[in-house]
Amino acid sequence: HRDLHSFPTRRSSDLAVSGLWVPKYEAQMKIMALRERSDAMVSSSANPPVQFSNDEVSEEDLNSEVELLNSDDLLRKVVLAMGLDGQSGSSTDGSSALRIATAVRNLASGLKIEPILKTNVISVSYQARDPEMAAKVLKALAAAYMEKHLEVHHPSGELRFFDQQTEQYKQGLNQAQEKLTDFTKGTGVVSAELERDSALHQADDFDSTARQAKTTLLETEQRVHALQGELQSIEPRMTTVVRDSDNPLLLEQLKSTLLNLELKRTELLTKYEPTYRLVQEVDQQIADAKAAISAEESKPIRDQTTDQNPDYLWVQAELTKAQADLSGLKERAAAAASVAANYHEEAQRLGQNEIVQGNLLTAAKTQEANYLLYVQKREEARISDALDQRGILNVSLAEQPVVPALPKRSPLAVALLTLLLA
Repeated sequence: HRDLHSFPTRRSSDLAVSGLWVPKYEAQMKIMALRERSDAMVSSSANPPVQFSNDEVSEEDLNSEVELLNSDDLLRKVVLAMGLDGQSGSSTDGSSALRIATAVRNLASGLKIEPILKTNVISVSYQARDPEMAAKVLKALAAAYMEKHLEVHHPSGELRFFDQQTEQYKQGLNQAQEKLTDFTKGTGVVSAELERDSALHQADDFDSTARQAKTTLLETEQRVHALQGELQSIEPRMTTVVRDSDNPLLLEQLKSTLLNLELKRTELLTKYEPTYRLVQEVDQQIADAKAAISAEESKPIRDQTTDQNPDYLWVQAELTKAQADLSGLKERAAAAASVAANYHEEAQRLGQNEIVQGNLLTAAKTQEANYLLYVQKREEARISDALDQRGILNVSLAEQPVVPALPKRSPLAVALLTLLLA
């Protein structure tokens, strides 16, 4: 009797519970992780780390995306965008923060995010009493997730940074090139290294010429001394013809004089005595004439013919030639040594210019390498930003959230379950 009276009471309470039940609608979407876009690793290094291309999505990648979908800041954006905290204004007091935190926690409990086994797909579902609200929440979640994915995987500001660096190194390159140009114009040196090597080569040639000239000069000096000694030992002229003969003209004159003297004595003797002074003088003159004739007849005239010694002439000619060569060799050695010294000074100057020019070239090449590096990096960052702006990411919505038409659980099944429980 007690059970019969209590049965209607329990059944009425169960029916009341089933009448209060409100159906929930579940919206779903699916996110696919991809490897279609391979971004170059943007770094300031000229040789960035090697990236190994792998088209497969790892389990760690899927778990990372799941954690990204479950992040509090992402859910907070969805709460604020959809007004799930029940606050339409922008109040930031303590009660508003509490409502937002509660709404975030409720949203997290209502979301079901899990990767599908053996696929690259992440399944996301959300239950709400309003079917349109369930779909809108997932759409807001998808938009916030795409923005968050882009923010995490591709930090902003890279293009602006590399653009600034590119402009800075471009100015540095222009300044380095201007310094190099000014140095070239100021010194007249196009390639200090090549000109220095050429100057050293010329200096070696003239040094060799000077050494050869000095060696030849010593040999010529020895030859001059030898020729001078030999020239002193040789007579400049030599006798070629020797002929002995009398002097008939002189004898004839002497005999004529003797005859005149004898005629004069004979004439004087006709007038004077032999002891007379004039006669004696004539006798003396006659005796002198006879003595002269006798002397001339006893000493015949020797006729000798001489000519220049050919050996003397040859030695003299060789000496003259050697002395002339000696003077030329002295001038040649001095000139070669002077030119070689000038080339050595020029090579030393060019060596110093080579150091300065080398430093300028190194600075210009460094600036050029940095400039080209940052031009490349800027282009990589520009391509990455262009892909981001076009929404070309490594994730995509494989299934868009739609407004569910049927509740998560059928009302008939709920009624049967309630009846069974009752």
